[in-house]
Amino acid sequence: MYNVIILSVLFLFSAHNVWAKMFDYNMERANLLAEESDLQVGGNLRLTDEENRANEILMHYKNEEVDESFHNPKHFNFSRHYFAYKNDIGNSKVYQIIRRMPKGAALHVHSSLMLSADRLLELTYEDHLYVCSADDNLKLHFSYSVPQRPCPFKWQLLSELRNSTENLQAFDDKLKSHFTMYSDDEKDYTGDINYVWKRFNKVAETINDLIAYRPAREKFFYEALREFYNDKVMYIEVRSGLKILYELNGTEYDRMYLPRLYHRVAKRFKEDYPDFIGIKLIVSKYRATGINQVLDTINIARRIKEELPDVFAGFDLVGQEDLGKPLLDFLPILSEAKKDMNFYFHGGETNWFGTVSDENLVDAILLGSKRIGHGYALIKHPSLMAAVRNRDIAIEVNVVSNVVLSLVCDVRNHPLATYLALGMPLVLSSDDPGAWGADPLSTDYYIAFVGVASKKADLRMLKQLVINSIRYSALDNKGKFDMIRQLHRQWNAFVRDIIRIFG
Repeated sequence: MYNVIILSVLFLFSAHNVWAKMFDYNMERANLLAEESDLQVGGNLRLTDEENRANEILMHYKNEEVDESFHNPKHFNFSRHYFAYKNDIGNSKVYQIIRRMPKGAALHVHSSLMLSADRLLELTYEDHLYVCSADDNLKLHFSYSVPQRPCPFKWQLLSELRNSTENLQAFDDKLKSHFTMYSDDEKDYTGDINYVWKRFNKVAETINDLIAYRPAREKFFYEALREFYNDKVMYIEVRSGLKILYELNGTEYDRMYLPRLYHRVAKRFKEDYPDFIGIKLIVSKYRATGINQVLDTINIARRIKEELPDVFAGFDLVGQEDLGKPLLDFLPILSEAKKDMNFYFHGGETNWFGTVSDENLVDAILLGSKRIGHGYALIKHPSLMAAVRNRDIAIEVNVVSNVVLSLVCDVRNHPLATYLALGMPLVLSSDDPGAWGADPLSTDYYIAFVGVASKKADLRMLKQLVINSIRYSALDNKGKFDMIRQLHRQWNAFVRDIIRIFG
């Protein structure tokens, strides 16, 4: 009997010891996960009771989507090219919620590729539009008479061609295909990066043809602002290379005209939609051009800053980094320009490592870039990541763009996942949404939230990213304060809508 008692005591002591060790282990495990949760973007935000109720609804639908894909990976859309699942996105309850979400600002958008192909098609119904089409190349020009521009076939009035067609829908669908990279033919989006960029540049050239006519550009920009506004974007920083505009009689304007047009159209839009905050302009130049052309554009940027100080934000170099010139090539003139303007450089939009392309990140940081466009390759540079964090330089992430332009296919592998987990300074934007048939901003938010971020990332992450879009904007302190105040009202209404509509 005595032995039995001793054994029982030893057993209980051993069980207690095992339980104590397991308790300590689980506590340590929970603490590590809590540390990770606090570190990620939005991890330190505290939600109100109403926000918590909305968050429960949002996370219910998110968990359903992620769990379905986890158990049936063959159906996981985000592992495929964006074009393969683009038309299915609207069925998602999470997407439907994000569509209603106020998104603050879009800070990385190229002006000529903001508008959807459907709206661009409407511009082709304007009078006096001539078309030159040969070998699947399309040129467009507005004119009172036959354009004098070279044409490998012949110039024809588009209205006459349209009126003579037997199948108007097929005619317009073919025409619209020149305004977008979207295709349901897999061979159109599985080529190498240079092939994809060639297609992209071809689409951009065709659109720029259409909107080089001054009245068309005015209508284009107003409609682009309306599409962004309807997607709950209240402020936009547009990048523009300041193309030359013309009138029907052939009169051409100088490069200062387009910034004035943007300013005028945005002012009119704000009169029509008073809660729209406005726009700012980041003047851009293709990085493949020579140093003299870049200097000319910088000098024009100086003139814009002097004439339209409320509109001007800064300067950038754009275009495919792997084939363009690095920032280092322009260092003398950029170092001088740094004294009187802000920079918002593209950097690291590449899959390469240890090349002039990803090392643009070094020069973007050293030149004091306020934000870095894309920053895709930053994850491979720990010292640069630390510098970006310490200097509070926001990374402008454009997920759909990175998929379409062949940097990533399965978005779970996008470096944004790491940037979010580390609580890096981040903003989400859309780059050229019109060119790939994406929403002005909702599509990128949805894919980032469900396909890239942690399954546990919730409403706090979304809210922090929206706040970041204001914090890292080029608005002055008063502008940021006013926008935050407006966001507060819109956000509270959005939270109530989630509970009312989806609860």
